[in-house]
Amino acid sequence: MNYWETFVKGYQNYANYLWNEITHPHWNNYFYWLIIISAFFFAVEWWNPWRKDQPKFRKDFWLDFFYMFFNFFLFSLIVFNAASEVVVDFFNDLILGVTGFDLQASNPMNGWPHWSILLIGFVVRDFVQWWVHRLLHRSAFLWEFHKVHHSVEQMGFAAHLRYHWMENVVYRSLEYLPLALLGIGLYDFFIIHIFTLAVGHYNHSNISIKGHVTGGILGTGIGLVMCAGMFDIHVFDGLDLPFQLLIIVIGMAIGTFVFGPFMKIIFNSPEMHIWHHAYEWPEDQKYGINFGLTLAVWDYIFGTAKIPHDGRDIRLGFEGVEEFPAGFVGQNLHGFGKD
Repeated sequence: MNYWETFVKGYQNYANYLWNEITHPHWNNYFYWLIIISAFFFAVEWWNPWRKDQPKFRKDFWLDFFYMFFNFFLFSLIVFNAASEVVVDFFNDLILGVTGFDLQASNPMNGWPHWSILLIGFVVRDFVQWWVHRLLHRSAFLWEFHKVHHSVEQMGFAAHLRYHWMENVVYRSLEYLPLALLGIGLYDFFIIHIFTLAVGHYNHSNISIKGHVTGGILGTGIGLVMCAGMFDIHVFDGLDLPFQLLIIVIGMAIGTFVFGPFMKIIFNSPEMHIWHHAYEWPEDQKYGINFGLTLAVWDYIFGTAKIPHDGRDIRLGFEGVEEFPAGFVGQNLHGFGKD
């Protein structure tokens, strides 16, 4: 199959996939996972908001709501999915022709338990994304695209997915190589993506949750996975239900009291990420702070973690945000010369 056929087939396959996602709900359905996770954080924001004076439907809520579906579905249908199929095939052919190494046929983690593949894939992807995020701030050219995300002036969960379509191109292009070399498959990527989607929504939400609560949630989740025998973890799946419930309770307790004190150092949080969106950054960090997408640990390792004080009511945006395009079209044309 030539590259043009791959390009056309990519459109057809993704269009069919998207329609099937919408019309056939199932557990591996990203479309409805996006809706469920978004509805959950929206409900928590309404129930117990961190910024009490912020409107329930904050400024640009519906704009960000549209961005959620555009960046994760429509953009792929319009441009990225078909083009990326061509890029993937071209890259694999190039590696095979130059080195003789068949990237598609060679999976270095063949035979590894599924949980280890997911864990390594998640950490590698997040590390790559952390560096890409720093690049978006350091490059004057890329910063103009990234301004779309920083144009948020009232923070909420849907702000997570307000970003320029060029960021899809930059992130996906640079993260493909390490994930492909590790042999991360589509199903693996789906699981990783659902987890990072939830954490990303949490980071941008108008909520504040103590570390021992998020630690308890994580511990409970781990207990459920172990008892259900998911991801090749078959430690407790053969036990009777009462013992499995006990394991889940123990997991929650370990998460609460062992993980809890470290959750906001390991993982990003609204209290940390709000400072990334601050109108003014510390004088010694002129390119930004707190670049973590899911993990906060990279910022602590590389010295970009800053939480000067409780940032609940700080001003958000950047110098000139008042004149920045307010609509979807203007924002997505920004960065290509005059708006």
